[in-house]
Amino acid sequence: MNGILLIDKPSGWTSFDVVNKVRRIIEQNGLNTTNKKRFPVGHTGTLDPLATGLLVLMCGTYTKKVPEYTKLDKTYGVLMRLGQTSTTGDEEGEKTFVSDHKPTRAVLQAALQRFEGDIMQTPPVYSAIKINGRRAYDLARRGETPQMQPRPAHIYSLQLQAYNYPDVHCIVSVSSGTYIRSLAEDIGKALDTGAYMAALRRTQVGPFNIKDAVTVDRLEPEALLRALRER
Repeated sequence: MNGILLIDKPSGWTSFDVVNKVRRIIEQNGLNTTNKKRFPVGHTGTLDPLATGLLVLMCGTYTKKVPEYTKLDKTYGVLMRLGQTSTTGDEEGEKTFVSDHKPTRAVLQAALQRFEGDIMQTPPVYSAIKINGRRAYDLARRGETPQMQPRPAHIYSLQLQAYNYPDVHCIVSVSSGTYIRSLAEDIGKALDTGAYMAALRRTQVGPFNIKDAVTVDRLEPEALLRALRER
């Protein structure tokens, strides 16, 4: 029971919820072929609970390969909403009105193009980055203001798919470690409108594509075994 498992994570689930469900299926159906009571399952890059899409899991001895796969490039479908900001950078946070200015499609397209290539971005305070040993989101939820340091990221492409103010639909391909919430906020600043990430779906992780993933509602022993792949 060793290999890679591609899961289409639904909204409302944490990445660890998916890991735990897979582990329970394996342990409760006699699929644990290791000598460990707790079958090893790990993910190679978390998705926020509200986000959907591709989650790459490593099962059994493949958990040793997790570091190899965490740095893979990723592709997302993104819905940005102009005119407001969010305390969390996404739909969950408290919204603040910024502007009702409606950029033209040409202005929006030009702004998006400016973010392609190497950029510096500041991660959102509601992120899993550790500051002095504590998660930034834990500090933020306690009312503290963690000091987030800018870090490099690379945007391979940022393609406008549809624009119906205030909603902007894009496909973005990025290097590992890029924060789409921060990207949306920075685009909003560039447009002087404010913006936040209203929805996110991950469709590609390195060579792995969402079309090959199993949905959580179809996760059962037989489907899990069929979906398990070696590489």
